[in-house]
Amino acid sequence: MHRYRSHTCGALRKSDAGSTVRLAGWVHRVRDHGGVLFIDLRDHYGITQIVADPDSPCFAKAETVRSEWVLRIDGEVKERAADLVNDDLPTGGIELYARDLEVLSKAEELPLPVFGEPDYPEDIRLKYRFLDLRRDTLHANIMTRTKVIASMRRRMEEAGFAEFSTPILTASSPEGARDFLVPSRIHPGEFYALPQAPQIYKQLLMVSGFDRYFQIAPCFRDEDPRADRLPGEFYQLDLEMSFVEQDDVFAAMEPVIRGVFEEFADGKPVTPEFRRIPHDEAMLKYGTDKPDLRNPITMEDVSEHFRGSGFKVFANILANDARGAVWAIPAPTGGSRAFCDRMNSWAQGQGQPGLGYIFWREEDSQVVGAGPIAKNIGPERTEAIRLQLGLKAGDACFFAAGDPRKFASFAGDARTRAGEELDLIDRDRFELAWIVDFPFFEWDEDEKRVDFGHNPFTMPRGGLGALETEDPLSIKAWQYDLVCNGFEIASGGIRNHLPEVMVKAFAIAGLDGKVVEERFGGLYRAFHYGAPPHGGMAAGVDRIVMLLVGARNLREVTLFPMNQQAQDLLMGAPAEASPAQLRELNLRINPQAKAPADS
Repeated sequence: MHRYRSHTCGALRKSDAGSTVRLAGWVHRVRDHGGVLFIDLRDHYGITQIVADPDSPCFAKAETVRSEWVLRIDGEVKERAADLVNDDLPTGGIELYARDLEVLSKAEELPLPVFGEPDYPEDIRLKYRFLDLRRDTLHANIMTRTKVIASMRRRMEEAGFAEFSTPILTASSPEGARDFLVPSRIHPGEFYALPQAPQIYKQLLMVSGFDRYFQIAPCFRDEDPRADRLPGEFYQLDLEMSFVEQDDVFAAMEPVIRGVFEEFADGKPVTPEFRRIPHDEAMLKYGTDKPDLRNPITMEDVSEHFRGSGFKVFANILANDARGAVWAIPAPTGGSRAFCDRMNSWAQGQGQPGLGYIFWREEDSQVVGAGPIAKNIGPERTEAIRLQLGLKAGDACFFAAGDPRKFASFAGDARTRAGEELDLIDRDRFELAWIVDFPFFEWDEDEKRVDFGHNPFTMPRGGLGALETEDPLSIKAWQYDLVCNGFEIASGGIRNHLPEVMVKAFAIAGLDGKVVEERFGGLYRAFHYGAPPHGGMAAGVDRIVMLLVGARNLREVTLFPMNQQAQDLLMGAPAEASPAQLRELNLRINPQAKAPADS
């Protein structure tokens, strides 16, 4: 028999009854039932119940074991009585009567529990991540992650993509976040950068004649903490295709992404056909470019009903601001003053002056609007708003007014809040859609200049002609995102592959041709030697897995994540370098002066 085990802790069934076997694993928990010990022994594959009664030769030793000790146990497999079968375990039809027990490793008192799923402080969980990973849910999440990645690889290969590995040590790039810099020992005073994404390399692969590329790529960004992104590093399904238009990318990738979701959705419905929603439409209807389409609320522009109305706050905005608009946020079933007041209080908690509303009720067999706004604009306008939005008695509507560029995000948050409060969101499905036609440029209010709205390497709609003749802020990009249940899970575009378009686009953003050639020399040179039209995208592995397993945050699907302060509490990183290391790299630390203490 093998030194440690003949079977795993998830392998034994009723058909094994009568067999003598050897198991090894961790003590999940110990129970003493009237002098008979029950030990749940756990390994990667499952749990088997061990029984040690006073007649067992190893009973005295079994009495000493504690949670998370590592044991080797020999014994006889016995079938459980019918009324003792545990249908929740694959091994629930048997138990192992212990005849010999060896302690392979002891565990000290645990700093956090492994049995069960109690909430526990995150700093303790991350410091002792090797214990946290033993917990059932987190262990299962990580295994789902490995299966999702394997599924992605298989589907990409079946779609004709080849996997390539691009460099980790590279040059700094303009992806929009800070680079992690790596000092060069051989070239004093010079630095490599860890890739924010394989963007330029994958485009160079297309120029090199490789037709369909993909990889599960690590990406590194020195960003401030964000709730929807892991600090430091993350992984994405990165891909690129030659001689394609936007429809070709969608046709290639929809079956891959849909297939992955269907495979791991645990029976939840997945969008059969991905909608395509223009960016401007998404902002108007949902207040965000990553809408949760499970929420049935769609916003509408109702400016005309307030123009010249008795509600002077909105009427004056429309009269005095060329960009002014009034958006309606319908709230089906929200037609009570109590709910409307709660929404108004929530808005004030978000730093807003309030959230105007109308709610409708039935009076004398008629649907009548109520609330301060209804009184000010009168019954005809109130009824016109109700008819436009398709509302009925028992429903409500909230309003946001001003420059949509400034209030759209808040209005989107109000839509989400109303959907959640009124329980309108169907949480048992995955709703995916493409967001298309992003603005190519945007106005940077701080810098008072035009800047790229998204990826600077995207082809503008209309090409060079649009850059030369159109208002930059009106130009759309061949840029697209894939969203699911309120999260952006992928982003991509059809790339610019012409050097003259590249130079013109960067010139509009304030960078002349020499700067472009210096900063993006490899790609710029490549475009002069026959670059094919190409496009692609990158899908966030971490976010997809998080959605599939229903986790609350990305740390629940990642092996060894940092905390929100970008610290690895397990390994103690970042840490100071030794003087010898700094000398070798020709570096010297210049400590920041501490702020003077308050007097």
